[in-house]
Amino acid sequence: MRTNLPKYGIAGALLAGAVVAGLALSLRHGVLEAGVLPRDCTVADAPALACLLKQALVQSFVDMRVGWLSLIAGALAFVRGARALAWVGWLCGVAGLVLYSYDPAAVGALLALLVLVRAHQQHGQGGGEAGQQPADRLRVGRLG
Repeated sequence: MRTNLPKYGIAGALLAGAVVAGLALSLRHGVLEAGVLPRDCTVADAPALACLLKQALVQSFVDMRVGWLSLIAGALAFVRGARALAWVGWLCGVAGLVLYSYDPAAVGALLALLVLVRAHQQHGQGGGEAGQQPADRLRVGRLG
């Protein structure tokens, strides 16, 4: 049984989303929650690079910043039809779903995914002349 995933351009987006989800899960469970990074960065002997990495990771999901970035990028991509913004919205949305930004990340990711699929259909295999109706390709006469 053949699938139509490549036809609709969703295979690449799903693969990239799976990679980002894997990276976000490894950061969340393998680094942050496993205690690899120092607990207290205020002490004098705390490693500076590890504290900087911890601060950057924690600040990315404080106040759901990754999710809000996804929502803004996904909404702008949906309104403007911009594929670059759609990729930002999709990948940040997938990361936001893993990194505690569920609500805005889910909406942003879905809006962005709609743009990614729609843009592929229009430019790729959506075929047809501008102004044509679906019935024109089927050679069905107009009603009325």
